[in-house]
Amino acid sequence: MRRPLIVGNWKMNGSRSRNAELLGALLSRWQGVHQAEVGVCSPSVYLQQLADCLTGSNIWVGAQDVSPHDSGAYTGEVSAAMLAEMDCHYVIVGHSERREYHGETDALVAQKFAAAQKADIVPILCVGETLAQRDAGDALVVIGEQLKVVIEACGRDAFSQAVIAYEPVWAIGTGRTATPKQAQEVHAFIRDQLGEQGLGVRILYGGSVKGANAADLFAETDIDGALVGGASLKAEEFIEICRAAE
Repeated sequence: MRRPLIVGNWKMNGSRSRNAELLGALLSRWQGVHQAEVGVCSPSVYLQQLADCLTGSNIWVGAQDVSPHDSGAYTGEVSAAMLAEMDCHYVIVGHSERREYHGETDALVAQKFAAAQKADIVPILCVGETLAQRDAGDALVVIGEQLKVVIEACGRDAFSQAVIAYEPVWAIGTGRTATPKQAQEVHAFIRDQLGEQGLGVRILYGGSVKGANAADLFAETDIDGALVGGASLKAEEFIEICRAAE
């Protein structure tokens, strides 16, 4: 049975004082043993603060990006080995904002996926379509190609130590959410693309997830949790989503 997973993606938000307040609130509300697993992905400059606050708790530390390179003259990049030293358990790769604003290709995302696994960090591979692609009926074609490049580079077996997050680009930060039926259709497609390996892979939904819609999404067969953006910056809202995954 796949264990539910909720991961907060703070994006480019936070300050040391605000982080301490938020983490303290999360830790006070999410104690003991739970059915759902929880992680938080912060900007890289705050990873040490996360490690100091969360190590030994039941909330995992995660990063938002990783370099495909081990080391070298790559100014501004952060390697997987560096993230591992910060106790990172998860790292997001291929987020739609990285693909759109930084021109990340499917091939580069596959390299980052492999780099994370080389350092024993679990990659959270993001896939998803734009509104134009969905309206054109190409959503599954786009997502299938995004998956195919990683499968060809790393193999299906690599997904035994990975998580996939389906993010309809048109639903990220817009307040719009894919209906549970729409999300389930894509999640089932993703699982099918991975063959037998897909049975154990956790597939998260990401795109304006809130406490109000989380339970309906999680009730679908192939939705194993959520990659949460804006709502992860509000302790009560984030914990409500975590509890819905229970």
